[in-house]
Amino acid sequence: MTPVKLYPPKPEKVYFFGTCLIDLFYPGAGLDGIRLLEREGIEVVFPQGQTCCGQPAYTSGYHDEARAVAVAQLDLFPESWPIVIPSGSCGGMMRTHYPQLFAGTEHEAQAKEVAGRIFELTEFLLHVCQLRLEDHGQPEKIAMHTSCSARREMGLAETGPALLSRMGQVELVEQARAAECCGFGGTFAVRHPEVSAAMVEDKSQAIEATGATRFVTSDCGCLMNIAGRFEHQDKAIEGEHIASYLWRRTS
Repeated sequence: MTPVKLYPPKPEKVYFFGTCLIDLFYPGAGLDGIRLLEREGIEVVFPQGQTCCGQPAYTSGYHDEARAVAVAQLDLFPESWPIVIPSGSCGGMMRTHYPQLFAGTEHEAQAKEVAGRIFELTEFLLHVCQLRLEDHGQPEKIAMHTSCSARREMGLAETGPALLSRMGQVELVEQARAAECCGFGGTFAVRHPEVSAAMVEDKSQAIEATGATRFVTSDCGCLMNIAGRFEHQDKAIEGEHIASYLWRRTS
Protein backbone atom coordinates (compact mmCIF):
# COMPACT_ATOMS: atom_id res chain seq x y z
CA MET A 1 0.00 0.00 0.00
CA THR A 2 1.13 3.54 -0.74
CA PRO A 3 1.83 5.38 2.52
CA VAL A 4 -0.16 8.49 3.35
CA LYS A 5 1.83 11.57 2.34
CA LEU A 6 1.95 14.34 4.92
CA TYR A 7 2.06 17.69 3.18
CA PRO A 8 4.03 20.65 4.58
CA PRO A 9 2.58 24.10 5.25
CA LYS A 10 2.77 26.58 2.39
CA PRO A 11 6.42 27.70 2.09
CA GLU A 12 7.83 31.12 1.31
CA LYS A 13 9.98 29.83 -1.55
CA VAL A 14 9.99 26.92 -3.99
CA TYR A 15 12.18 25.71 -6.81
CA PHE A 16 10.52 25.27 -10.20
CA PHE A 17 11.74 22.54 -12.55
CA GLY A 18 10.39 23.45 -15.97
CA THR A 19 10.86 20.20 -18.00
CA CYS A 20 12.21 19.84 -21.53
CA LEU A 21 8.84 19.86 -23.30
CA ILE A 22 7.76 23.07 -21.58
CA ASP A 23 11.10 24.67 -22.39
CA LEU A 24 10.93 23.70 -26.07
CA PHE A 25 7.23 23.58 -26.93
CA TYR A 26 4.98 25.01 -24.19
CA PRO A 27 6.84 27.78 -22.33
CA GLY A 28 3.53 29.50 -21.60
CA ALA A 29 2.44 26.54 -19.46
CA GLY A 30 5.56 26.91 -17.33
CA LEU A 31 5.05 30.64 -16.94
CA ASP A 32 1.41 30.12 -15.99
CA GLY A 33 2.42 27.56 -13.38
CA ILE A 34 4.86 30.07 -11.93
CA ARG A 35 2.16 32.77 -11.96
CA LEU A 36 -0.22 30.53 -10.02
CA LEU A 37 2.42 29.94 -7.36
CA GLU A 38 3.40 33.61 -7.17
CA ARG A 39 -0.24 34.60 -6.77
CA GLU A 40 -0.23 32.45 -3.64
CA GLY A 41 2.55 34.63 -2.22
CA ILE A 42 5.34 32.14 -2.96
CA GLU A 43 8.69 33.23 -4.36
CA VAL A 44 9.59 30.95 -7.26
CA VAL A 45 13.26 30.19 -7.97
CA PHE A 46 14.06 28.82 -11.44
CA PRO A 47 17.56 27.28 -11.52
CA GLN A 48 19.08 28.31 -14.83
CA GLY A 49 21.25 25.20 -15.12
CA GLN A 50 18.37 22.75 -15.33
CA THR A 51 18.14 20.48 -18.35
CA CYS A 52 16.53 17.03 -18.68
CA CYS A 53 15.53 14.85 -15.73
CA GLY A 54 16.97 11.80 -17.50
CA GLN A 55 13.70 9.96 -17.99
CA PRO A 56 13.94 9.29 -21.77
CA ALA A 57 17.24 7.46 -21.35
CA TYR A 58 16.08 5.71 -18.18
CA THR A 59 12.87 4.28 -19.63
CA SER A 60 14.78 3.17 -22.73
CA GLY A 61 17.10 1.10 -20.54
CA TYR A 62 20.17 3.36 -20.75
CA HIS A 63 20.73 3.81 -17.04
CA ASP A 64 24.34 4.98 -17.22
CA GLU A 65 23.37 7.70 -19.68
CA ALA A 66 20.37 8.61 -17.52
CA ARG A 67 22.64 9.02 -14.48
CA ALA A 68 24.98 11.26 -16.45
CA VAL A 69 22.06 13.56 -17.25
CA ALA A 70 20.30 13.31 -13.90
CA VAL A 71 23.36 13.94 -11.74
CA ALA A 72 23.62 17.44 -13.18
CA GLN A 73 20.20 18.21 -11.72
CA LEU A 74 20.97 17.17 -8.15
CA ASP A 75 23.09 20.22 -7.33
CA LEU A 76 20.47 22.68 -8.59
CA PHE A 77 18.42 22.58 -5.40
CA PRO A 78 20.77 23.26 -2.47
CA GLU A 79 18.17 24.85 -0.20
CA SER A 80 15.51 22.75 1.52
CA TRP A 81 12.64 24.31 -0.44
CA PRO A 82 10.06 22.16 -2.23
CA ILE A 83 10.70 21.40 -5.91
CA VAL A 84 7.55 21.91 -7.98
CA ILE A 85 7.26 20.28 -11.41
CA PRO A 86 4.40 20.85 -13.90
CA SER A 87 4.63 17.24 -15.11
CA GLY A 88 3.78 13.91 -13.53
CA SER A 89 6.24 12.26 -15.91
CA CYS A 90 9.31 14.20 -14.77
CA GLY A 91 7.96 14.28 -11.23
CA GLY A 92 7.62 10.51 -11.21
CA MET A 93 11.16 10.12 -12.53
CA MET A 94 12.67 12.38 -9.89
CA ARG A 95 10.57 11.25 -6.92
CA THR A 96 10.31 7.53 -7.65
CA HIS A 97 13.28 6.58 -9.81
CA TYR A 98 16.12 8.84 -8.67
CA PRO A 99 16.63 6.81 -5.46
CA GLN A 100 16.76 3.62 -7.56
CA LEU A 101 18.95 5.15 -10.25
CA PHE A 102 21.58 6.36 -7.77
CA ALA A 103 21.38 3.44 -5.32
CA GLY A 104 24.87 2.30 -4.33
CA THR A 105 26.53 5.40 -5.76
CA GLU A 106 28.12 8.41 -4.08
CA HIS A 107 24.98 10.40 -4.93
CA GLU A 108 22.50 8.03 -3.27
CA ALA A 109 21.80 10.17 -0.19
CA GLN A 110 21.54 13.37 -2.23
CA ALA A 111 19.16 11.71 -4.71
CA LYS A 112 16.89 10.51 -1.90
CA GLU A 113 16.87 13.96 -0.32
CA VAL A 114 15.93 15.63 -3.61
CA ALA A 115 13.29 12.98 -4.30
CA GLY A 116 11.65 13.72 -0.97
CA ARG A 117 11.06 17.36 -2.00
CA ILE A 118 9.44 16.68 -5.38
CA PHE A 119 5.86 17.85 -5.88
CA GLU A 120 3.81 17.78 -9.08
CA LEU A 121 2.18 21.17 -9.68
CA THR A 122 -1.49 20.19 -9.24
CA GLU A 123 -0.56 18.22 -6.13
CA PHE A 124 1.22 21.24 -4.68
CA LEU A 125 -1.56 23.69 -5.53
CA LEU A 126 -4.23 21.44 -4.06
CA HIS A 127 -2.61 19.99 -0.95
CA VAL A 128 0.02 22.56 0.03
CA CYS A 129 -1.43 25.85 -1.22
CA GLN A 130 -5.03 24.65 -0.71
CA LEU A 131 -5.77 26.74 -3.76
CA ARG A 132 -9.06 28.62 -3.96
CA LEU A 133 -10.29 29.43 -7.45
CA GLU A 134 -12.71 32.06 -8.71
CA ASP A 135 -13.79 31.16 -12.22
CA HIS A 136 -14.25 34.14 -14.56
CA GLY A 137 -14.67 32.07 -17.73
CA GLN A 138 -17.72 31.17 -19.77
CA PRO A 139 -19.54 27.88 -19.14
CA GLU A 140 -17.57 25.05 -20.72
CA LYS A 141 -17.57 21.27 -20.86
CA ILE A 142 -14.07 19.78 -20.60
CA ALA A 143 -12.37 16.43 -20.20
CA MET A 144 -9.15 15.77 -18.32
CA HIS A 145 -6.41 13.32 -19.17
CA THR A 146 -4.06 12.37 -16.34
CA SER A 147 -0.74 10.95 -17.49
CA CYS A 148 0.28 7.41 -16.64
CA SER A 149 3.22 8.61 -14.55
CA ALA A 150 1.10 11.01 -12.52
CA ARG A 151 -1.56 8.35 -12.01
CA ARG A 152 0.60 5.31 -11.31
CA GLU A 153 3.99 6.51 -10.14
CA MET A 154 2.85 9.53 -8.12
CA GLY A 155 -0.69 8.44 -7.19
CA LEU A 156 -2.18 11.74 -8.37
CA ALA A 157 -5.19 10.71 -10.45
CA GLU A 158 -7.51 13.01 -8.51
CA THR A 159 -5.55 16.24 -7.99
CA GLY A 160 -6.25 17.78 -11.39
CA PRO A 161 -9.97 16.90 -11.37
CA ALA A 162 -10.22 18.18 -7.80
CA LEU A 163 -8.90 21.59 -8.87
CA LEU A 164 -11.16 21.71 -11.91
CA SER A 165 -14.18 20.81 -9.78
CA ARG A 166 -13.66 24.11 -7.94
CA MET A 167 -14.28 26.05 -11.15
CA GLY A 168 -17.88 27.21 -11.00
CA GLN A 169 -18.46 27.46 -14.75
CA VAL A 170 -16.70 24.24 -15.74
CA GLU A 171 -18.43 20.90 -16.29
CA LEU A 172 -15.83 18.16 -16.00
CA VAL A 173 -16.93 15.10 -17.99
CA GLU A 174 -15.50 11.60 -17.57
CA GLN A 175 -14.09 9.87 -20.62
CA ALA A 176 -14.39 6.13 -21.11
CA ARG A 177 -11.32 4.19 -19.97
CA ALA A 178 -9.83 7.34 -18.43
CA ALA A 179 -6.86 5.44 -17.00
CA GLU A 180 -5.66 4.21 -20.41
CA CYS A 181 -2.40 5.59 -21.81
CA CYS A 182 -2.57 8.11 -24.65
CA GLY A 183 0.28 6.35 -26.42
CA PHE A 184 3.00 8.98 -25.99
CA GLY A 185 5.36 7.39 -23.48
CA GLY A 186 8.32 9.55 -24.51
CA THR A 187 10.61 7.43 -26.67
CA PHE A 188 7.87 4.78 -26.96
CA ALA A 189 6.03 6.92 -29.52
CA VAL A 190 9.21 7.13 -31.60
CA ARG A 191 10.18 3.47 -31.36
CA HIS A 192 6.66 2.10 -31.85
CA PRO A 193 4.82 4.71 -33.92
CA GLU A 194 2.08 2.40 -35.19
CA VAL A 195 1.13 1.23 -31.72
CA SER A 196 1.33 4.77 -30.38
CA ALA A 197 -0.91 6.06 -33.18
CA ALA A 198 -3.53 3.39 -32.45
CA MET A 199 -3.51 4.25 -28.75
CA VAL A 200 -3.92 8.00 -29.27
CA GLU A 201 -6.70 7.31 -31.75
CA ASP A 202 -8.57 5.43 -29.01
CA LYS A 203 -7.89 8.23 -26.56
CA SER A 204 -9.03 10.98 -28.92
CA GLN A 205 -12.23 9.09 -29.72
CA ALA A 206 -12.98 8.64 -26.01
CA ILE A 207 -12.50 12.35 -25.36
CA GLU A 208 -14.60 13.35 -28.35
CA ALA A 209 -17.41 11.02 -27.25
CA THR A 210 -17.81 13.01 -24.01
CA GLY A 211 -19.01 16.07 -25.94
CA ALA A 212 -16.23 18.16 -24.40
CA THR A 213 -15.07 21.21 -26.33
CA ARG A 214 -11.62 21.09 -24.75
CA PHE A 215 -9.36 18.71 -22.87
CA VAL A 216 -6.73 19.56 -20.29
CA THR A 217 -3.79 17.60 -18.95
CA SER A 218 -0.95 18.16 -16.52
CA ASP A 219 1.69 16.65 -18.83
CA CYS A 220 2.91 18.32 -22.01
CA GLY A 221 3.85 15.03 -23.65
CA CYS A 222 0.25 13.87 -23.47
CA LEU A 223 -0.92 17.33 -24.52
CA MET A 224 1.28 17.32 -27.61
CA ASN A 225 0.23 13.78 -28.54
CA ILE A 226 -3.54 14.11 -28.11
CA ALA A 227 -3.83 17.66 -29.43
CA GLY A 228 -1.71 16.67 -32.41
CA ARG A 229 -4.12 13.84 -33.17
CA PHE A 230 -7.11 16.16 -33.06
CA GLU A 231 -5.30 18.64 -35.29
CA HIS A 232 -4.42 15.88 -37.76
CA GLN A 233 -8.12 14.94 -37.86
CA ASP A 234 -9.18 18.58 -38.32
CA LYS A 235 -11.24 18.34 -35.14
CA ALA A 236 -12.19 21.50 -33.23
CA ILE A 237 -11.34 20.05 -29.79
CA GLU A 238 -8.40 21.96 -28.33
CA GLY A 239 -5.96 20.93 -25.63
CA GLU A 240 -4.34 22.96 -22.86
CA HIS A 241 -2.02 22.40 -19.93
CA ILE A 242 -3.99 22.65 -16.71
CA ALA A 243 -1.74 25.44 -15.42
CA SER A 244 -2.64 27.64 -18.39
CA TYR A 245 -6.30 26.69 -18.14
CA LEU A 246 -6.52 27.60 -14.45
CA TRP A 247 -4.57 30.82 -14.89
CA ARG A 248 -6.55 31.96 -17.92
CA ARG A 249 -9.93 31.44 -16.28
CA THR A 250 -9.06 32.86 -12.87
CA SER A 251 -6.87 35.86 -13.66
